[in-house]
Amino acid sequence: MILRAIMDLTQYDIEIKRHAFIRAMERNVSPDMIEATIKGGKVERFGKHGIKLIKEYKRFTVICVGQMVGTKIKIFTIETKGG
Repeated sequence: MILRAIMDLTQYDIEIKRHAFIRAMERNVSPDMIEATIKGGKVERFGKHGIKLIKEYKRFTVICVGQMVGTKIKIFTIETKGG
């Protein structure tokens, strides 16, 4: 299910795992792009707790994949699509 409206993530604690930062650097995703994707990306839910935050850029699309449990969102990995 895709949530059309941008979710207000200010009520959640965001935790970005070390693995996600490593993958982001391997895929040329800057910390600013990660932050912008989390704050202003489209939200796609999957499974019981899964979440993807997706934002398109000129060169590629950034996808932050994680899990939402209670008031915490844990980002496990960062993917790119296209480019």
